[in-house]
Amino acid sequence: MRVDKYLWCIRYFKTRSIATKACKEGKIRVNGDLIKPSREIYPMDKISVRKNQINYELVVLDTPDSRIGAKLVDIYRKDITPTEALQKLDLLKYSKDYYRKKGTGRPTKKDRRDIDDWFIDTDDHQSSDSEEE
Repeated sequence: MRVDKYLWCIRYFKTRSIATKACKEGKIRVNGDLIKPSREIYPMDKISVRKNQINYELVVLDTPDSRIGAKLVDIYRKDITPTEALQKLDLLKYSKDYYRKKGTGRPTKKDRRDIDDWFIDTDDHQSSDSEEE
C-alpha cells in the first residue's frame, strides 16, 4: 500500500491529498528516509510523521483495505511516539491560551464602530467648544 494512502486510512490525515502534500514537503519519513507519496510500505516499517510541530512515530502492523474507523486504528499501527513529544503538545496548547486571549488583538467590526463613534463624539465637543470662544 502507498504511504499516503496508509496515513489517510489510519486517520493521520483528513484527506489523501493532504497526506500526499505532506510527503512532498518532506514531513514523512519511512525508516529514516525521506520518501515520495508513492512509496510502498510493509509491516514493521517505521514511519515518522511531522504534524502540528510534533514528530509522531509509528510502526506499521498491517495494511487496511480502506479507510477504517477510529476505534480500529490500533490494529494497523503501533504508536511509539515519545511521551515528551505529547507533553510538548500540551504545553503548546497552554502557551497559546496564555499569550492571546480570545477577543483581544484586532478589533471586531463592533469594536471599530464603537471607536469611530467615540472619535465623532469627541470631535463634536471640540468643535462646539471652539465656536463658543
